[in-house]
Amino acid sequence: MATLTNDKDLVHNDPTRLHAQQLLLLACGGRLSRVVHVLAELGVADILADGPLPVDVIAKKAGAHTDALYRILRNAASVGIFEEGPAKVFQLTPLADGLRSDNGDGVLPLVKYNNLDLTARPFDEIMHSVRTGEPAVERALGMPFNVYLEKNPEVGLFFDEFMSFWSRQFIEEELEQYHFERFASLADLGGGDGFFLAQVLRRNPQMTAYLFDYPDVVRKAGQVLADHGVSARVTVEGGDLNQAEIPAGHDAYLLKAVLHWMSDEKAENLLRRIRAQIGDTGARLLVFDSVLAPDNKWDHGKFLDVDMLVLFGGRERSLDDWRTLFERSGFKLVQEPSVYHWTLLECEAV
Repeated sequence: MATLTNDKDLVHNDPTRLHAQQLLLLACGGRLSRVVHVLAELGVADILADGPLPVDVIAKKAGAHTDALYRILRNAASVGIFEEGPAKVFQLTPLADGLRSDNGDGVLPLVKYNNLDLTARPFDEIMHSVRTGEPAVERALGMPFNVYLEKNPEVGLFFDEFMSFWSRQFIEEELEQYHFERFASLADLGGGDGFFLAQVLRRNPQMTAYLFDYPDVVRKAGQVLADHGVSARVTVEGGDLNQAEIPAGHDAYLLKAVLHWMSDEKAENLLRRIRAQIGDTGARLLVFDSVLAPDNKWDHGKFLDVDMLVLFGGRERSLDDWRTLFERSGFKLVQEPSVYHWTLLECEAV
């Protein structure tokens, strides 16, 4: 084993060295995430939306202790989240702007999501997941994820809104990729409250559709579909997708952000059931999901993959993982994905 003998290699607090800064963030990143959570909960980015303010004014508006808030803001400013200048006067930075509640491209919902007991406490038990490959939710909370949502309706409402928020970020981009005009009938499996399906049907008046998700989720679909004027063309059904009978007779079967919640075993089971219903009809399987960037490239999906390990028992997949899963289930990719992260994977039955 090599021994470090150069004293400079041991320096970890030299502000001029990027490596030293990164080492400290490795050690203190957990604290920084809590600092960001505090600033998000206090709404500091919204308070500063109209321009710089002294910390005492910020504290009064936020309902915080002035000196304590100053110390938190000073810490955040050291890594580019807000900026101090002149002394004890703070303003937004591009990073801090991402915490504004009116920023549709920001991360405020994600910060709040990551700091729920539901999502934070299981990470205290991450070693259990690493040693066993099992989610840590029941170990940390004493109950399955969905049961926790049922017993804590305010958390369930936030979780539902959070999922809808992210789901609706990419709709225009997704619709351009899918070319739904090819199909006369679409089965949207795990389609949530039907918002995405409603957009598809509005653009394709010749199409009929089937929508399936958990009963408490699709219960909201009636109003969504009615608001878009497409109710008459949709059959809605609720149940557990892991056990439900897959309907036959559709031109395309859509799984939008569904399979990454599932283990390979559950995903293969679902795909095999879809394959059985497709038969030799030529219907297509459309999977819109995460494809992990290869090698050491940055990809937020690699963080989501750890979430899937600890919280849900699912996984994010590389392109090779997807190919293997499809081949084992009776499908073949008909095109290479145009981008990594969230993208369309179109398959034909083989």
